[in-house]
Amino acid sequence: AMSEQWDVGRALALSGLFRLLQGAGRACAAPFLTLYLRHLGLPAPLVGVVAGAKHLAAALWAPLCSRCPKGRRKRRLLVASSLLGSAGASLLLTLIPPADGDAGYKYCNASQQLGDRGAAAATVPGPGTSSHVSAVTNAKATREPEMPAPYRPPLRELKKETSGLGSAAIDLAGNAEESLYPTESNELSLFKTTLPTAGGSYESGNLSDHRKDAQGVSFEAVQNIFQDREHQIFLMVLGAVVLWELLATSLEWTVDENLYEYLDFVDATDRYGKLWIWSYLGASVGACSIAVFVDQLNCFLSSTITRLAVHFYGYALLITLSLLVSVFFPIHVPKRTDHVNKTAKALALLWSDGRAILYAITVFLTGAAGSAVQNFLFWQMQDRGSSELYMGLSVAVGLLAEILLYFFKGKLLRTFSSVKIVAVSLSLLAVQLLCYSFLWTAWSVLLVQILSAFSSGALWWVVNMTVDDIATPGMERSLHAVLQSLCYGGGASLGSFAGGFVVKHFGLAVLYRAWCVCLVLWLFLILIVQSKLPRQKKINYSRLLAADSSDMSDSDEENERDWLVKAMKDESFN
Repeated sequence: AMSEQWDVGRALALSGLFRLLQGAGRACAAPFLTLYLRHLGLPAPLVGVVAGAKHLAAALWAPLCSRCPKGRRKRRLLVASSLLGSAGASLLLTLIPPADGDAGYKYCNASQQLGDRGAAAATVPGPGTSSHVSAVTNAKATREPEMPAPYRPPLRELKKETSGLGSAAIDLAGNAEESLYPTESNELSLFKTTLPTAGGSYESGNLSDHRKDAQGVSFEAVQNIFQDREHQIFLMVLGAVVLWELLATSLEWTVDENLYEYLDFVDATDRYGKLWIWSYLGASVGACSIAVFVDQLNCFLSSTITRLAVHFYGYALLITLSLLVSVFFPIHVPKRTDHVNKTAKALALLWSDGRAILYAITVFLTGAAGSAVQNFLFWQMQDRGSSELYMGLSVAVGLLAEILLYFFKGKLLRTFSSVKIVAVSLSLLAVQLLCYSFLWTAWSVLLVQILSAFSSGALWWVVNMTVDDIATPGMERSLHAVLQSLCYGGGASLGSFAGGFVVKHFGLAVLYRAWCVCLVLWLFLILIVQSKLPRQKKINYSRLLAADSSDMSDSDEENERDWLVKAMKDESFN
């Protein structure tokens, strides 16, 4: 029973398979989420709010997951319910109708549209042509009675300008206003507008009428937000995405924490550090596979469901398969239950070290800048006429580049200092953003994505190494979690909230260039501040004990390269 209970190889194999399926499922849906929201007719600001809320919900929910059930059966039930719940929440997105019936036509090729969408829809030419615009306009005109009227501001200013056009125009405007603001009875009507006569002026009212009118305006403005078709779709999408992210975060945290506790009990945590490779491999395969499959489909699966819904179907399928794997997961519940607030302690440790503060701000800024790429790069590729295959390949190229560079991690960290690696990472991220702002063709994204190996992967090597240096026993994982929350919760959410509005008012190229300038300025600042900090190197003796004996050598040349010797020499010079 003991050998079956503590079979480390089996636990690692199951965890690798689980991460492979989870990574593939995530890559099927998450990178294409903002593209799907675009097809639903949501503008860039609302898409940015949804993406920001998604990151923020995950960051705030993760610390609460530490209160997960301690019993084995309860943990298995939590994993199973989170799996099924996240799959169901993702499928909810496919049931949300588009805000505008013509939103899908803008990004669809005529040869891929279904014939039952109507004769006008079947003959829509490619986007950007005059015939395409006229065809979409005709299609919209034929379906106008079925579509709810979008919200328009009150027509008071319009009526002031057209008050002299005659009684017919006044009646028309009055009918339009009555259709925009329907009320069940005159007594319940809070918003009333007195129409001017053809040559007259507004009737004067007393002070109480003005107060009631002001209250009516504010109430009606709030009411119209919820009655507007676009905002209704936005609220439905926001609820589904936040629910999906909360369930997915609970699942990932519970499975990850359970495996680490299991390996910690059998003293095998050194084998935990490379499991992320399986997630990246699964994500690479999942993103490419779903993109190839979706490219073969018609633009619409039904009258209201676009082919992008297949991304969420693929996610639900892979999550269901991972549910079968989780059944055989070993569950270990530690006897000690410490309720110490490790998040506050991790923040105190970060605040106590100058270099850690610099790297915390760095990951915050890189998370914010990276959100611009994650949220809107596929929009830009689609505008360049890209197929989904290039989008999937762009995800895979970035992840595979990080995996390949990881095999040179030790050599790079020994050859270059931490400051140099951070400087190169920030520089390459700025170059990526600059290249995206001048994107000429869709396939050029694949070349730029190779730089992600350094701009993302190598940067986190240095950050994690700094965390290991300042961490007290048992605080390593908490420090990593805090930095991840700063990057993906704080930085990415703030970048998403602001990015959507910048894209709407200034354009995507301006957003990329603005973040490029910010990163370059921060690079100069971090180099200046780093040179002023006192030089100190904390020796982590646990790393020395965990080192393999084969790395030790008696030769003077290799001792010179040994990190412990270098650290002790640095100590002696200070």
